[in-house]
Amino acid sequence: MNTLPRLMLATLLVATVTGCVFIDGEHGDTDDWRSAQEDNREAISQLSIGMSQDAVVDRLGTPADSEAFTRDGEEVRVLFYRTRHRHSDGETSRDETTPLVFRNGELIGWGQRVYDTVR
Repeated sequence: MNTLPRLMLATLLVATVTGCVFIDGEHGDTDDWRSAQEDNREAISQLSIGMSQDAVVDRLGTPADSEAFTRDGEEVRVLFYRTRHRHSDGETSRDETTPLVFRNGELIGWGQRVYDTVR
């Protein structure tokens, strides 16, 4: 076997064995998730009680988590946005988020205290 075919075979084997790794920005790039958390904290601090859920989602984007239920005949929806880092496990847990609470599509408040009152 001459040199060129051997070199091509070695290159193919190395490329196959090493593979490719893609890292999601939230989990892999520390600056990205830190920036997103800071952006979320800043945006939340500028919200106003009474804002529509659509307006909040337009401003903050897709939440890390959400839940919805009815209480006293009214729809309650809670959107959880990542605002602080607590665990280096590649996942966003509820204790790393700020809950935004909506009643019938209208923002009634945010933070753990507000969330605890509606659960």
